[in-house]
Amino acid sequence: MKAACFMKHGGPEVMEVRDLPDPAPAAGEVLVDVHAASVNGADWRVRAGSYAPVPRFPYVPGRDFSGVVAALGAGVTDFAVGDAVFGVCDVGQEGAYAEKLAIKASIIARKPASLGHAECAALALAGLTALVSIEDTLEVKVGETVLVQGGAGGVASLAIQIAKHLGATVISTARGANLAYVKSLGADRAIDYEKEDFTALGPVCDAVFETIGGEVAARSFTVVKTGGRAAFIASGASAPPSPRADVRALRPNVRRDRPHLERLVALVAAGALRVPEIRRYRLDEAAAAHAVSEGRHLRGKLVFVLR
Repeated sequence: MKAACFMKHGGPEVMEVRDLPDPAPAAGEVLVDVHAASVNGADWRVRAGSYAPVPRFPYVPGRDFSGVVAALGAGVTDFAVGDAVFGVCDVGQEGAYAEKLAIKASIIARKPASLGHAECAALALAGLTALVSIEDTLEVKVGETVLVQGGAGGVASLAIQIAKHLGATVISTARGANLAYVKSLGADRAIDYEKEDFTALGPVCDAVFETIGGEVAARSFTVVKTGGRAAFIASGASAPPSPRADVRALRPNVRRDRPHLERLVALVAAGALRVPEIRRYRLDEAAAAHAVSEGRHLRGKLVFVLR
């Protein structure tokens, strides 16, 4: 199979396409012919060596995908060869930037006919992260006010929509060029972070969903009401400590399971959720895609189309 991989840690230029052995499904797994795989911020951080060193080279990154079941491991009865599926690799597993992927059957879901493979790949990890963050971690309720930082990004754009579906008033930050896009997703107010200081809002938010990290994360506590909460996905494995005893700092636990993927499909079917804008790449354009992702000013999702 062909796969986009790297032979050493470094910049986007270390990404290359190689012929690698096909994986085989173990018991409880399926082998998927990958049709599309999306790019996530974690991918370039792994490539750059920002996390723990990878176990071996060549290393194939990629955490979410959409494709067709090509073979079944022992004991798999809930899928058949030819089924269209999508999902997110298990925690600790990567390898979606490849023509074939072996993965646990229990953590993937059937691809809805209403969405193409690129759309499902774009929805998978970003949607899972947004859903776990907004519904499970922040437990957003009707009538609450929620600030979503970096609303044009893949995860944040879905978080805006989920929060609106739950009945919240949503404020979001974005670059000036993306303000209209953020509002089209359902944001009641969009703040141009290049011209306005979001902390001028004062403590008016019941919850904050923070996707940027760094200084933005630290300053986000200032807009939370007494008794409120803030969830962080760009500040490492744990949330930054809250400087306020009256505000909870939370790190979403983005576990992989079929029910959450099926919940995303149901939200799309109900018209409550639309897939982020997609920019498509070939597998041999992995370096270019990583450069865009690492620039951190993209709108929507970047997706490799393999078939």
